[in-house]
Amino acid sequence: MSNISAQLVKELRERSGAGMMECKKALVENNGDIDVAMEWLRKSGLAKADKKASRVAAEGRIVAAYKDGAAVLVEVNCETDFVTKNPDFVKFSDTVADVALKSGATDVAALNAAAYPGAASVEEAAKGLVATIGEKIEVRRMARVQTDGKIGSYIHGGRIGVLVALKGGSEELAKGVAMHVAAMNPPYVRAEDVPADFIAKEKEIALSQMSDKDKAKPAEILEKIISGKINKIVSEVTLLGQAYVLDTNTTVGEALKKEGADVQQVVRLAVGEGIEKVEEDFHAEVMKQAGLA
Repeated sequence: MSNISAQLVKELRERSGAGMMECKKALVENNGDIDVAMEWLRKSGLAKADKKASRVAAEGRIVAAYKDGAAVLVEVNCETDFVTKNPDFVKFSDTVADVALKSGATDVAALNAAAYPGAASVEEAAKGLVATIGEKIEVRRMARVQTDGKIGSYIHGGRIGVLVALKGGSEELAKGVAMHVAAMNPPYVRAEDVPADFIAKEKEIALSQMSDKDKAKPAEILEKIISGKINKIVSEVTLLGQAYVLDTNTTVGEALKKEGADVQQVVRLAVGEGIEKVEEDFHAEVMKQAGLA
């Protein structure tokens, strides 16, 4: 059947999100039956999803959900920044965060297996979205925070997400600390969390940078000089030791102490961290697709 109306193609495009030529082909192959054509596109899309499984999805969104002392962060990846603004992708990632919170999932495997509205699972819903969008979609990471205290949640530009659980203090302070973590990304929370080998290495570096005159000073004086340098470095790499971004006249530790608060848990996720992203020559790719290279 080759006599397919433009209106029918338009309707299938709206339902499937697939391209015009793909929709027309689906309708031709299935005698103009839009429901069968829709199924045909889905099957075709799922096949594409399998081919895309090895591709790098280093863009995406960090999304959060919170209720009654529990909060989650989820990283949902795609291949291009353009897709992060796609309404279907935005809706999917927001819904995945809600599913993560309500299902009680604590890891990605459990989250992918959890029921998704209108689909058997989050994983199946992601495959369906691949058919619509045409890019690899992956729920890559999640984190859950549970506390009887306060939870601060902060998402920066959809690319960095932080959860901070406090014992004591206020919700305003918890959010402020979350904002600090988003901005400064301290590798450790407290001085006692800093590994001994890190301290030893920094002492070695500090000693090597000292002048011969300083090295000749008595051992106890030399130790004080080196300890001062190490304490400064430790402050720079720990959350509690850093100058608080919302009030640089105090440290995060001092801001917490002022409200009688203590940090219970900190989670920070940034889109694509740890993924080796291949830099592609877009011009060369277009020329290749056009058969001109």
